Amino acid sequence: MQKRWVEQVLLYPKKVEELCKSLGISRVLARLLTNREIQSYQDAEHFFCPELEHLHDPFLMKDMDKAVSRIEEALKKNEKILIYGDYDVDGTTAVALVYSFFREFYNKLDFYIPDRYSEGYGISTEGIDYAYEHGFSLIIALDCGIKSMDKVAYANSKQIDFIIADHHNPDDALPEAIAILDPKRADCIYPFKELSGAGIGFKLIQAFAQSNSIPKDKVYCYLDLVAVSIASDIVPIVGENRVLTYYGLQKFNSNPCVGLAALIELSGNKTGFTARDLVFQIGPRINAAGRIKHARDAVFLLISRSAEEAREFSEQIDVQNSERKDFDSRITEEALAMIDESEELRHRKTTVVYKEDWHKGVIGIVASRLTEKYYRPTVVLTRSNGMVSGSARSVLGYDLYEALNQCSELFEQFGGHKYAAGLSMLEENVGAFQSRFEEIVAANIPLQLLTPELLIHEVLNLEEIDGKFFRILKRFAPFGPQNETPLFLSKGVNLLGYADVVGKDHLKMRVVQGASAAFECIGFGLAEMHSLVSKGMPFDICYSIEENVWRDRRSIQLNIKGIKMAEYSTESVN
Repeated sequence: MQKRWVEQVLLYPKKVEELCKSLGISRVLARLLTNREIQSYQDAEHFFCPELEHLHDPFLMKDMDKAVSRIEEALKKNEKILIYGDYDVDGTTAVALVYSFFREFYNKLDFYIPDRYSEGYGISTEGIDYAYEHGFSLIIALDCGIKSMDKVAYANSKQIDFIIADHHNPDDALPEAIAILDPKRADCIYPFKELSGAGIGFKLIQAFAQSNSIPKDKVYCYLDLVAVSIASDIVPIVGENRVLTYYGLQKFNSNPCVGLAALIELSGNKTGFTARDLVFQIGPRINAAGRIKHARDAVFLLISRSAEEAREFSEQIDVQNSERKDFDSRITEEALAMIDESEELRHRKTTVVYKEDWHKGVIGIVASRLTEKYYRPTVVLTRSNGMVSGSARSVLGYDLYEALNQCSELFEQFGGHKYAAGLSMLEENVGAFQSRFEEIVAANIPLQLLTPELLIHEVLNLEEIDGKFFRILKRFAPFGPQNETPLFLSKGVNLLGYADVVGKDHLKMRVVQGASAAFECIGFGLAEMHSLVSKGMPFDICYSIEENVWRDRRSIQLNIKGIKMAEYSTESVN
């Protein structure tokens, strides 16, 4: 699919020269820093050299004192505590770290994960009934609960207290819980607002440890779980999240908990995991438990005490992940065929597809794949528990939540954010929703948003890429939202020798620019560009810079994201 090449605007041009001088770096690197809100030597020091001491005092978070006090009271009175969390990666890692921390010195403890299919997202009546029937008087809810007004009220009627540790946007009214930890509360002064659910759980155990003179290493040992949650939940990797991910990756790569070590073994004992690797290799396996069977299996894996126990759970989850892939592949193929066979669907500005026997656990993944293929707001629907349930995904820059909000009279329930949402409706409303959603999106989406974008961070001459440049560039990691892997544009490069098509549809070649050294390039999925680069004419490339390791030999490689004829040519292709 053709992509729009968009060059990022330089936000703070006056700060570039100052950073060049104070840091002794090139203007390209200085511009990359300023566009990441790094404007001084001190900012750069915090960015390049994150320290755990840079983490904020957890007691700056509204209600943290109340939460810690209530837990201390529960421990003193030998109350039973239930750790409750959502069924996705963020929720299960949050439950695992909080449960594991308190398990070290308290045994009247259990955890609860709602069933994706019978209970749905968030606090459930079934979960509260479980707590009541088993004598739990305190529930710590992680990665959910901020909007559970009625459920918390129900728990209160049964003399069960709630501590809510959530990171989602609250409504104006809050549940009547003992404590509500959420930096996005309007009355919360906590300096960093973008923690993951497990990040909030981490701040809770950090505060408890601080209040009870527990050594910091008893808290920091769970940073590998926090890193997995931050990467998988796609929260911004800036500020406090950058510190947590930086040290979490160190822990993950050097001494992971036995559950994560078992997942690493399943992935082929790869080393040097990045945040992106956590997203694509670790997160899906943890998620598979809740999608196919029950997410408590993921928690059992993550709280395992022995390698043997972890291996047993990881093998179960690997089977579930294989099932998830099979469902994902079959449903995606069926959805693509449904669209290809319908001229009306092909020419819409939205994609809404429905089949009653699609597996609910993977429709979100399928929605993402269809969005990637057709690049338009997408909803995938299936039948579940007598209702039609759906997962929705958007394109960059378009507010999906607002569009769905304008269809809300057709829903029984919906929620989410700008780029992803979930919904349910009566089956008789499906047709009306397809028409209404298309009408709303078609009326207000700018046409350019229906073409995927390559955001180019800097124009770069290949001769500027040397060892020092690459060493500094690597220190921009860990990469993620708001600290994306830099994309560069080099103009008028030439093919050196021949280009090859490798694998299924990948392009491999060497390029030069003027008198620069030759650079190895790989373009995944860009085999269609073979004829263009082989014409013997200059072309422009958009790429990231990475390290290629082959048989212990390390070299700089350009990962090509887009190719087009040089600007002065009359031809232009991507």
